[in-house]
Amino acid sequence: MEANSHDNGRAVSGPASQSNTSRFARRKPAGGREIALFVLHAVWEEGAYASLALGRVLRKAEGGGADRRLATELVYGAIKAKEGLDFLLRKLTRKAPQRLEPVVREILHLGLYQIFYMDRIPPSAACNESVNLAKKFTHRGADRFVNAVLRNSIRQRDALWQALQADRALRLCHPRWLVERWTREFGPAEADALCRWDNEPPVLTLRIQPLVTERDAFLQNLREMGGAGAPSPWCPEGVVLEKMPEGGLDALFRAFPSVFYIQDEGSMLPPRVLAPAPGDTVLDLCAAPGGKTTHLAALMENRGSVTACDVYEHKLLLLRENAARLGLTIITAEHNDGTRFRPEWEGRFDKVLADVPCSGLGVLRRRVEARWIKSKEDLAVFPPLQEAILDNAARYVKRGGFLVYSTCTLEAAENRERRMAFLASHPDWEAAPFAHPRTGASVEELQLYPQRDGVDGFYMTRLRRK
Repeated sequence: MEANSHDNGRAVSGPASQSNTSRFARRKPAGGREIALFVLHAVWEEGAYASLALGRVLRKAEGGGADRRLATELVYGAIKAKEGLDFLLRKLTRKAPQRLEPVVREILHLGLYQIFYMDRIPPSAACNESVNLAKKFTHRGADRFVNAVLRNSIRQRDALWQALQADRALRLCHPRWLVERWTREFGPAEADALCRWDNEPPVLTLRIQPLVTERDAFLQNLREMGGAGAPSPWCPEGVVLEKMPEGGLDALFRAFPSVFYIQDEGSMLPPRVLAPAPGDTVLDLCAAPGGKTTHLAALMENRGSVTACDVYEHKLLLLRENAARLGLTIITAEHNDGTRFRPEWEGRFDKVLADVPCSGLGVLRRRVEARWIKSKEDLAVFPPLQEAILDNAARYVKRGGFLVYSTCTLEAAENRERRMAFLASHPDWEAAPFAHPRTGASVEELQLYPQRDGVDGFYMTRLRRK
């Protein structure tokens, strides 16, 4: 399930973050290519999130800024182009890529990505460095195999590239079922634009803690540190980071530990749509790692109470850490399964946020590996889960209170259809219009599309209990 993938904070955990099974677990990578290899192995063999695995490996890596930039480019590029790289491997080895030893396959992915997708690295250098990786991290003879495959790819480079580009799904670096699905829904031009959006490096955005500083003051401080940013057009607390300050993000956290939270612009919107007031009793039903929770508490001026829930205890630890870092004291973290009704919460809350687990198809730009992990069959899992959470969330709201339902997907079955089904089966509820964050127009629901709105794909609607 995809829950809160669009909400980053300072989280460092993921599905494989505690794993000690990797052959790389006790080794320190040196150089950009080794860093990238460690990360690819964690993603494909241990189920790690690419962004979190990259951060974890970079913290223990040797090397300077150039190595880190190369590693980042290789990781995200090789993951996005995975199916294209596998296509090349099938052509070059005459066997299914899954039959190759994982580390050998990952080394070949990195080598092929440099040869076919990166103009600034000479193909011979890409080949030689990949052979060195094979000598260091695989078994005897693997280096000769890697050398033969990559040398052969260089000889056939033009023909192989033409064949790869002739396949639309491979060219767009998205699974075929998803390209076809989006083409049916949006048409070829918009589907292509959506895929291209997903393939661009994500812009880093921050949410300022308004109880600590004003956005203009933070932007001035950022400039004084050698960075640059611009106000988000979507959220009054949002900042689009245009240039990293000297010392990077870590320096920014050291200088202003309680001032900001890393969060996507779309993820900043549901708390503002819910519009909690100081003194309210609020429930955030799917809260960790705490981006929306801490935003709710800030909007409430740290007065009232916010009960923040998650089904995973380790994520609640991150939530508590984020709340403490931002100086927000009205948040109580509760271990809770949103699909199970809690009678003691019935009719207790003024406002409830249900930012539910979803397919996450609106944030593939930030979860690059997710495009290859999901299948169209997986989409059927989410609507029943969302319905169960939404039904419980509604029972927790006081009469006259409000509920915001939100996701980070583009799927109508998880968004508009859930709203329509809920209103049809709950006659004691009604639409509660809210202002569009850009235009100010009154809307009953908001679906953001990356290819149209220039922001990650989010959905939200506000409802009122009569």
